[in-house]
Amino acid sequence: MSRPEGLIQEFCPDGVEYKKLGEIATDIYRGSGIKREQVTPAGMPCVRYGEIYTTYGIWFDECVSQTDATAISNPKYFEHGDILFAITGESVEDIAKSTAYVGYERCLAGGDIVVLKHTQNPKYLSYALATANARKQKSSGRVKSKVVHSSVPAIKDIVIPVPPLPVQSEIVKILDNFTELTAELTAELTARKKQYEYYRSVILRSSSTAIEKTLGEICDFVRGPFGGSLKKENFTKEGYAVYEQQHAIYGDFKFRYFVSKTKYDEMRRFSVKPGDLIMSCSGTMGRIAIIPDDAPNGIINQALLKLTPKAEVSNKYLKYYFEDTIAAQMNFEARGGAIKNVASVAVLKDIKIQMPPLTEQNRIVTILDYFHNLCNDLASGLPAEIEARQKQYEYYRDKLLSFKELAE
Repeated sequence: MSRPEGLIQEFCPDGVEYKKLGEIATDIYRGSGIKREQVTPAGMPCVRYGEIYTTYGIWFDECVSQTDATAISNPKYFEHGDILFAITGESVEDIAKSTAYVGYERCLAGGDIVVLKHTQNPKYLSYALATANARKQKSSGRVKSKVVHSSVPAIKDIVIPVPPLPVQSEIVKILDNFTELTAELTAELTARKKQYEYYRSVILRSSSTAIEKTLGEICDFVRGPFGGSLKKENFTKEGYAVYEQQHAIYGDFKFRYFVSKTKYDEMRRFSVKPGDLIMSCSGTMGRIAIIPDDAPNGIINQALLKLTPKAEVSNKYLKYYFEDTIAAQMNFEARGGAIKNVASVAVLKDIKIQMPPLTEQNRIVTILDYFHNLCNDLASGLPAEIEARQKQYEYYRDKLLSFKELAE
């Protein structure tokens, strides 16, 4: 019998109570708005709701942001042991993500955060609120749109198992060990990625036979069509694929939109073929992907730039060079307001690049492919181990937190 099973047998042999958070809460309230410009280099620690999604995990003990508390209207605070929920988000699946604060400083809660006070083990609550069952409850009834919202009443209605505190503490010990092991692997992977980026930069500049050329000399450029050329009413349920910015950013070639053969023929100048490179040129700029051999025929939209390498130019070498050097130059040259747009094609054509002979390009690509796969391939190496460890952890967490319910 395992330690948790022994404690369950000792403290709750007939089952565990399942309670709504509203029953557990000694207090529950919303935070108060902290604008981005109110974040300061020093001051009172604070959390803004977006940081719950991007920065904090199951628990945290130190805030990454500070603010001047005197500048906040109707400030709301949180303290050791409180659970914080982000009640505004971008997806139904992630809405109301939560984290436990286990630090000891008094901190400010930003707007769109709900603070839950209680007398339970804070880490236990946070683990329980991350299970598949709890996430399903958080997303229930939420409407899929650009912005998703939850509320205090919705948080109060979430039901979780609440075993006695000794059982909670034992479960926290087990799950903390899992998360610590994953954190160690993730830290090692981060270090490897930094090392890879350093070596990539060195290797791309190591050839003694390289000749400086401009991008215009080694590629043909086609900027995506003006927005008016490709409208929503042109899209069909099937046909020729429309390549979007997400394809360049993520390298994931799944398609939402298609056009007819007539429209494709009309816009053939913007068509792509295997081996071409597509680059994002608005908002998230400079991300680049190679059109794979099995990709469907299609056209690029207005947020993309197509690059077709000329003879004696490796598309993979060019992609690595972009990622190392050119993307940063593009962002420097970019123009635009809230959403930046890439500078003109003429400016891009003048960017200089070191070009060794094709055989040397291929040798460099082979080396960089090896290092890239070590850091990024989910089928091997550390990424695969982290992925497997995370799945194992999630399975074990959900099993640990599934209790026989106490009969009423």
